[in-house]
Amino acid sequence: MGKKFFGIKLFSALAVMIMFLAVPATSQAQTKDKSDDIAATTLIHKGDKAPDFTVEMVDGSKITLSELKGKVVVVNFWATWCPPCREELTHVEKELIERFKGKPFVFLPISRGEKKATVEAFRKKMHYTFPMGLDPQQTIYKKYASNYIPRNFVVGKDGKVIYTSVGFTPEEFKEMIEVINKAL
Repeated sequence: MGKKFFGIKLFSALAVMIMFLAVPATSQAQTKDKSDDIAATTLIHKGDKAPDFTVEMVDGSKITLSELKGKVVVVNFWATWCPPCREELTHVEKELIERFKGKPFVFLPISRGEKKATVEAFRKKMHYTFPMGLDPQQTIYKKYASNYIPRNFVVGKDGKVIYTSVGFTPEEFKEMIEVINKAL
């Protein structure tokens, strides 16, 4: 009975060790799968000419990307229901708009797949005063990506993409600010 008991304990210990070793591998595999999926759903990359578009803004005005040539533009795709989008937008006023005020810079947030009334209500609730674009049919978004938000495409003064990001982290946001600073 002692040998059998020892064998069961050894088997159990080995099973637990294998489980702990498998968890990081699974986690890494999931991270790699998501990374691969993000790459596969990104249609525009650093160095590409930014696809032109005209977006209707919440106030009814229209902005055409090609008319902003000579400025650094952050094309930001977001939605009111998206927690990382909402988090990122809380940093925009102070860390982007105020920081680069008076410089050839435009922050162009475009709501993906939402109606004007939804965006207006969100804007009012959050006390945002910066302009917001509307892309209810995702026509503009589909020129740049096929999945995942928030997404940022920093377009240089020459109309080419100089930085892209998906999701929100303070580190990523800081990196984007550095890219904008250098481009200005």
